[in-house]
Order: sequence, then structure tokens, then C-alpha cells
Amino acid sequence: MEITFLGTGAGVPSKQRNVSSLALSLLQEINSVWLFDCGEGTQHQLLHTHVKPSKINKVFITHLHGDHLFGLPGFLSSRSFLGGDDLLTVYGPPGIKTYIETSLGLSDTHTSYPMNVIELSDEIVFENDYFIVYCKELDHRIQSFGFRIVEKDKRGSLLVERLKKAGIPPGPIYTEIKNKEEVTLPNGQKLNTSPFHGPTKKGRIITILGDTRYSNNHESFVQQSDLLIHEATFSKTKADLARKYFHSTTTEAAQLAKDSHVKKLVLNHVSSRYQQKDFSVLLEEARTLFPNTILAHDFLTVEI
Repeated sequence: MEITFLGTGAGVPSKQRNVSSLALSLLQEINSVWLFDCGEGTQHQLLHTHVKPSKINKVFITHLHGDHLFGLPGFLSSRSFLGGDDLLTVYGPPGIKTYIETSLGLSDTHTSYPMNVIELSDEIVFENDYFIVYCKELDHRIQSFGFRIVEKDKRGSLLVERLKKAGIPPGPIYTEIKNKEEVTLPNGQKLNTSPFHGPTKKGRIITILGDTRYSNNHESFVQQSDLLIHEATFSKTKADLARKYFHSTTTEAAQLAKDSHVKKLVLNHVSSRYQQKDFSVLLEEARTLFPNTILAHDFLTVEI
């Protein structure tokens, strides 16, 4: 599981940072990639990475500001020519369906793959056998959401020696024992498989917040995340400006990470007013409160 940052800027693109987008690669887990936000130029950014657009089958839009979705129509159109023929699902705030239908309709764009658009309403956005995705409305000028991606716990490793001692020889039955709570042995005996597995492997948690003011009300949502991606549009010296424009500072993001006991913090969505010479200062502001912090840059890849 890894995240590739495609755009880490705020508002408008700069020479160093494109506008918002990141890709969560779940190729080893479920052979797919999930895209979070799709600012202008996202498909160009993808060309500089190993992420294949054809593998992207879910897009999550945090909010309807242009720097987070103006690249979506272009991506949806290009996917038809890049081998993406399976179902694509787009999740976003109310209005995302109208935006997609209008932009594709007026440009006479036709996709060659099935698409489903789901407007966010319930706390649980998506669930399958491996993951569950939650959303939470944040504090921004327009409706903006955060996403919490929770990998479900996995059964522990199969204890082969214990099986052998129990008189169960290797064979196809081991696959059943690995994947099922109860199996029927060749002799007709019912077997509870739990004693033949090691400790449960706890799933990983990633929380991605859209644009938002700082709020301690977000603590329960990001609690215990292995990775928290939080906007840091402004330096701590611009706290009043951040508040005015419904954004957060470096130290506010770090405070939330500290109070919520997350393992790692990535600062994202950095204003174009900050250039290369400023980045170390922004990072140090956050690390003073939360040492395990990194500052995102375009094409950064973080493994979880």
C-alpha cells in the first residue's frame, strides 16, 4: 500500500507544485488504485509516475473547488483511451453528479466504460471484504469532506506445524482452513480453524482531509491513523489568514496529529506563496509539535 502525491499545492498551480491530487495504490491488496481529488493537470502528472490510469477505478472528490476537480473531465475522457474498461465509481459532495454530466455532455464526451457517481450522504462511503471508507464533513467555505480508509484486520498466518500435529496432512484443505472459520475435514469432522492461525494482523488506517479549518472535533475521525494527510496551506505566522479563508496552518495540523495519536503526518496543500527556501521552515514548525512529520512534494511516494 502506497500513496503517490500528484499535486500538493493550493489554489493555483506553481512551477513546483501542481494543484490537489493523490493516488492510493492498492495493487497488492485488491489490484486497483484510488484517486483522491483530481485538480487541473492531474492526468499530466500521472505521466511522470508509475501509476496506470487504467488501474484507477475509484475517484474520491473532497469538495467542489476547482483546484480539486477541474482535471476530472479530462481524466474521465482519457481513461477510455488508456485501457480502463471496468467500472469507475466517483464519490463526491452533492453536485458532483451534475458537474460530471454537464462537463461531459457539453463537450460531447463519451466514455467507453461504465461509470457510477455517488454523492456523499452516509458516514460509510464504501465497504468490501478488505476495506471500509468513512467520510466526515469538515469546516470549509463550501461543503468539504475527509476520508478515512480502514483496512480490515487479517487472519494470522496458518500454523502448519500445529495442523500436522493434529493429524491434518498438507493438501487443498489447508487453503480452506486458511480462509474459513470452519471447515469439514475429509473424514466428515467439523473443524474450528481459529486455533490454527497466528495472531490477527491489524489493518492499516489512512486519513485524508480535504480543505478545512483546524478543529479538535476531527480528533475522533483521524484517531490512531497510520498516516494522516492534512492540509497546511499556511505557516503558523498566518493563523488569522488561515482562519479567514477556512484553511489550516502547519502547527494546527501537527497539533491534531499529536492529539489524535497518529503515527505519521504528511503536510499537504501548500500555498504558492511559499517557495523552496521556505519549505524547511514550514516543516520545522510542525515537527516542533509532532516530530514524525514530512512535507509533501509532487511525486513523493509514501509507503504504509
